[in-house]
Amino acid sequence: MDIRISGLTASYPGVTAVNGVDVSIASGSIVAIVGPNGCGKSTLLRCMARLHRPDSGTIAIDDRDVWNMRPREAAKHIGLLPQAPVAPEAITVAGLVAYGRHPHQGLFRQWSRSDAEACERALADTGVAELADRRLETLSGGQRQRCWLAMVLAQDTPVVLLDEPTSALDLGHAVEVLTLVRSVARAGRTVVMVVHDLAAAARYADVVVAMRGGEVVDIGDARDVVTSELVRRLYDIEADVLAAPGDGAPVVVPRVI
Repeated sequence: MDIRISGLTASYPGVTAVNGVDVSIASGSIVAIVGPNGCGKSTLLRCMARLHRPDSGTIAIDDRDVWNMRPREAAKHIGLLPQAPVAPEAITVAGLVAYGRHPHQGLFRQWSRSDAEACERALADTGVAELADRRLETLSGGQRQRCWLAMVLAQDTPVVLLDEPTSALDLGHAVEVLTLVRSVARAGRTVVMVVHDLAAAARYADVVVAMRGGEVVDIGDARDVVTSELVRRLYDIEADVLAAPGDGAPVVVPRVI
């Protein structure tokens, strides 16, 4: 599903976090939102997930304003993996993934075979089916992150929002998770993620949205947007942006002062 953000402004008491943002996102693409701490990245994502009501502007999925949807309806369109998700104590992986089916439950619709199949598919797609009976807290950081992503995938939404999905992961697990994210988008879902690593954004995303001070300072093809000039504008540092051997993806190398 296409997403169109128009004139979005959002604030906290005394602070404007997002200021007049306009972004169009094509269906089935991966969009990485980048920028320094406090630039409005996570607030923008929270507005899209209906966790923070904007002051003005609209967020539309296929021309439907998400803030005009009922909560359960919105939960069938948008799945969110927050930056620091918290699970009930002693929950198993299978139990966690089953939570993703909550928006599809109701008074007259209880757990069904289609729910079970959605969970099985999400477990398989994220490579954690063999961990289904394990308790979440016994797993490694990379395994846990894949389990959380499985829960979001089980929700079966066309739009998936990820807030720093590789936070606190080592390089190997970060690559594992981002490769999985790319496969999710290639299967037809639209993915919007907040990331700090510019090189990872350029390598795994289709589009980069660069923010500073609550505003979009650049947007475009990931491998075109990440430049030395962008690094300077975002972080006030000098850096060389080199082409990686093999695929030519930008690699950011800060200059030693």
